[in-house]
Amino acid sequence: MTELVAAAGDAFTLANLLLIVSGVVLGIAVGAIPGLSGPMAIAIAVPLTFYMSPLAAIAFLVSVNKGGTFGGSISGILLNTPGSPEAAATTLDGHPLARRGQPVRALRTALYASVGGDLFSDIVLIIVAAPLALVALRLGPVEIGALVVVALAFVAELLARSPSRGLVAVAIGLLVATIGTDPTMAVPRLTFGMVELQGGVPLMSVGIGILALSEVLIQLERRLRRAGAPEARPVSLGRSTEDRLSRSDLRRIAPVIGRSAVIGTAVGALPGLGTTLAAFLGYSAARRASRSPESFGKGNIEGIAGAEAANSAVVGSNLIPLLALGIPGNVAAALLVGAFIIHGIIPGPWLFEEQPRLVYGLFISMIVANAINLVVAGGFLRWFALVLRMPGHLVFPGIVFLCVLGSFLNEQSVFAVAVMMLFGILGYVMRRFDFPIVAFIIGFILGPMLEHSLSQTVVLTGAALSGLLDYPIALALYVLAAFIVLRPLWRRRRSRVAR
Repeated sequence: MTELVAAAGDAFTLANLLLIVSGVVLGIAVGAIPGLSGPMAIAIAVPLTFYMSPLAAIAFLVSVNKGGTFGGSISGILLNTPGSPEAAATTLDGHPLARRGQPVRALRTALYASVGGDLFSDIVLIIVAAPLALVALRLGPVEIGALVVVALAFVAELLARSPSRGLVAVAIGLLVATIGTDPTMAVPRLTFGMVELQGGVPLMSVGIGILALSEVLIQLERRLRRAGAPEARPVSLGRSTEDRLSRSDLRRIAPVIGRSAVIGTAVGALPGLGTTLAAFLGYSAARRASRSPESFGKGNIEGIAGAEAANSAVVGSNLIPLLALGIPGNVAAALLVGAFIIHGIIPGPWLFEEQPRLVYGLFISMIVANAINLVVAGGFLRWFALVLRMPGHLVFPGIVFLCVLGSFLNEQSVFAVAVMMLFGILGYVMRRFDFPIVAFIIGFILGPMLEHSLSQTVVLTGAALSGLLDYPIALALYVLAAFIVLRPLWRRRRSRVAR
């Protein structure tokens, strides 16, 4: 109880509350710009947290993610151009409703659904994370290594259209993670004689480059391809008395929000599934349960609520595997790992024992961030809509400047900036050839953890596969990983035989 009271005092300090407000505003503004997203905002914002306290830094970044998740719906509803991939499902009914002269009704539906789904997942996180961490503490290095292999298999198979491309992306991430000094033999490897690489590839330079800079390159390429074509103009927010969300509308979307929140929370708790899948699952569930499914795609607020509640519910639940197991569930969680490490904190089950005050403070800050998201976004909705009118020739140079500045501040070296640019190009190539960069990032983040666990496994089992028989949980997890990887190949073979 003492730790909880102290955590509440930390969460409700003026500095922490101001940072939460700033994070929400930054996330909404960045998410509203077509092509940009919450994780991209986190990648740029991480270097800004160097001089913050650990709680303030994590709370700020989580608030950025919460605001960015809703912000993507603004451009989708008003411009028919989703600010982020998960907002594509919201756009299906959001933009038609806006074109019918009810943009505020569509935006407020998205906002209430987003906050409702997010709040539900935060509550589940608070209830589930600690007991799951207690279970994880009973796992040894052999089981932890197997669990990481299962997580990587999930990511590789689920995040790519082709499982082989997912595996390649994970393998590249693991390869990059091995650069630096061997933790067992203490000798440099893959450093090519560069002293700067002996400590490994800078995490923030990789994250900023492959997420933010590569996205800028993709957006610039798209703009060059449609040069000369007229740009779409956003739907203006009028002041019609009919353009409002009524109490009957709230009663209508309440069960939809509840159903989609459960779906999104379940999806977010599994590593690698992500917000886009959750959004379309929530949208499909809303359509199947609706009394008028034929109205979907024409401006049905149930479609907006279903998609937005589901994708926002991932924001809280994706921290369940991160806090309880030390395994990031998606890009946002992977970037939060970098923020934890910057402040000397290792996420995982030990966090609940070593830093309970920080964990409780984070939980309280997340609930506060939801309330602030509702108040700020609801009160300044028209101001955030003006972000859509910002010209690209001002937005993208500013983002590149922040990428360079963030990389330099992280390592205080020009070398880190060069690494950021290199991985920006790598990210661009991976996007162009449809390799999932999320799989790469999670592979890179989990690489050291996997290597450490496997090296201990080799010692404990005597470097013999038969030694795994003494660890039935680990053996079962390895079998599950093999099943996840081989299942698509088996299905493809069956389809060929059927032909």
